[in-house]
Amino acid sequence: MSDTVVVGLDVGGTSTRATALTLAGERLGTGRAGGGNPTSHGAERAAAELLTALRGALAGVDPTRVRACTIGLAGAARLLADPAGRAAFDRAWAEAGLRCPYAVHGDALVAYASGTAAPDGTVLIAGTGAIAAQVRDLRLDRVADGHGWLLGDAGSGFWLGREAVRRLLATLDSAGTPGPLGRRLLTELLGTAEVAARPRDTVDALIQAVTRRPPVELARLAPLVVAAAVEGEPEAVALIERAAAHLVDSAGRIRPAGAVTPIVLGGGLLTGDTPLAAAVRAEAHRHWPDAPVRPAGDGAAGAAWLAARELPEVTDPVALHALLVPATD
Repeated sequence: MSDTVVVGLDVGGTSTRATALTLAGERLGTGRAGGGNPTSHGAERAAAELLTALRGALAGVDPTRVRACTIGLAGAARLLADPAGRAAFDRAWAEAGLRCPYAVHGDALVAYASGTAAPDGTVLIAGTGAIAAQVRDLRLDRVADGHGWLLGDAGSGFWLGREAVRRLLATLDSAGTPGPLGRRLLTELLGTAEVAARPRDTVDALIQAVTRRPPVELARLAPLVVAAAVEGEPEAVALIERAAAHLVDSAGRIRPAGAVTPIVLGGGLLTGDTPLAAAVRAEAHRHWPDAPVRPAGDGAAGAAWLAARELPEVTDPVALHALLVPATD
C-alpha cells in the first residue's frame, strides 16, 4: 500500500494542475501547465497541456506505481462523448508512461471533494461564471445556473463587471458624478477618470470600450468591484451583497431547506478572504444555520482523493481525505 501512488488533475480554462501523492499523504510531485479545457482550446492542445502537467507531477516517480487517477474538468460530459477528444487524452496518458485507467469528473465535483469528505452536500462556485451543484454519494446530482454569461451566471465575476458598468452608465445618463468605483471603471476602460463636458460622449466611449471586446471579458472588472468593497465604497458593497443573494438563491434551487450537509465554496471569488466569500457565508448561514460552510482547497488533491477512494485497500476514505487534501479552514 505504501508504494501506491495516485494522481489528480484539476483542468481549467486558464491552467492545468497535477499532483502525485502516496496513500500515506506524501506529495511526490506537482505539475502545472496552461489551460487544458478541450471545449475552450480544442482536444489536441488540451491534451498537450495535460501531458505537460503530468510530466511535472511524475518527474522522478516511476509511473508504474500510479494505480488510479481522476481528472477534474469543466465540460467533462462533452469530453466523454467525443471519441477524438478522449483519444487525444488517451495518447497523452500513454506518453506520460501511465497504464492505469483514469476517471473524468466535472470540475464542480473536484472542487467539492477539495473541501470535504462528506458524501452529500452542495458546492457553490463563483469565478468568471457561477454554478451550484448538489452532490449525492460523491456524484454530481442536480445543478443550478452555470447557464453562461448571456442567460445566467448570476453573482459571477462577469455579473459583477456588467452590473458595475451598468450603474456607471446610469450615473452618467443622469449627469451624476461617478463615485470611487465609477472612477476606477473609467480609468480601466478609458484610461482616464475624467467625464466629458457632454456626458453622453463618455457614455458612448464606454459602450464602445466594452462591446469591442468579447462580452465575457467584463469579468476582468470584478476585482475592481472587490477592491472598492474592501474599502467600504457603498456602491461596491451593494453589488457584493446582491451577488451573494443571487449565488445563495441558485444554491437554494437544488438544496433543501433545513439541510445540514456541508456547503463548499469554490472559484476565485469565493475562496480566500474576499468580501463576496464573507457575504455568501453570511447569507448561507441565514438559510441553512446548521450547515458547515467550507472553502474549496487544492482541486488536484481533491481529484487524487476521488481516485484513491476507489482502490480496494482504502477502507477509511474520510481518514484518507485528511492525509491527501490539505485543510483550508
